[in-house]
Amino acid sequence: MKNLTLDNITAAAVDSFAGLPDARRRELVQVLVRHLHDYAREVRLSHAEWRAALGFLHRVGDISTPERSEFSLLSDVTGLSSQVDLLWSQAGATPGSNLGPFHAAGSPWRDNPADLIGDNAGTRVLLRSRVLDMQGQPLAGAEVDFWQNAADGLYWQQDPRQPTDNLRCRLRTAADGSFEIATIRPVPYQIPTDGPAYLELVQPAGRGSWRPAHYHLIVSMPGHRTLVTEVFDAEDTYLERDAVFGVREALVGRYADEHDPAAAQRLGLPGPTVPVMRMDFRLAQA
Repeated sequence: MKNLTLDNITAAAVDSFAGLPDARRRELVQVLVRHLHDYAREVRLSHAEWRAALGFLHRVGDISTPERSEFSLLSDVTGLSSQVDLLWSQAGATPGSNLGPFHAAGSPWRDNPADLIGDNAGTRVLLRSRVLDMQGQPLAGAEVDFWQNAADGLYWQQDPRQPTDNLRCRLRTAADGSFEIATIRPVPYQIPTDGPAYLELVQPAGRGSWRPAHYHLIVSMPGHRTLVTEVFDAEDTYLERDAVFGVREALVGRYADEHDPAAAQRLGLPGPTVPVMRMDFRLAQA
């Protein structure tokens, strides 16, 4: 490639990936290259800024581990994660929300209903839900992958005092599409503040680091789109200023005391009522 100039360098770089055999991958790479060149041209990117950006990405990679993805956090705090969720949310289906940096594949299977309380401190509650299709029909045998933080605001990967896979599980829905999880009420928490996503982007911008209390779920069923989403607490003070743009109105639920002496006894509660969060999940067809 000789005689490259500002007028033809972008086309040359884009065309160099024309040989990628998969059409979708070819499109993704070529459009990305074009936008990267347009960005550098628009801001007149300097050598020092280019090197600084590469150094930042190196630092994001250096702090990432199998248990904590700084790249996921970077995607979250820039709003990219939520943009992809919103792009693929279908009217009538439960909207998606952030996967977050602390999802771990291979959570233990539990029977439905599941009890995750164990030795955890915190307010004991029930999550009672159903998984439905777009017509409101129950989806029996759907897989639910669930995780949340502990009463100290930390996930088990962040806290050596917690047992591995604390407050997380996988289970399958019953014949009526229902599932129930006995757990503790999640609490607000800060996104990781020890890495470059926070220290070099969020904090210098004067943004907050807090997320409202929530559950994480991945709901999947053959023939349907897999749903990655969250469920938020209506009483949380951080709903309007989530650090990663994850809150959707349809995902905000409210705890209500339900008269259920058997469940109260099972959870070790003193009275006949149990705080219950109810939330149904509707899956779009694949």
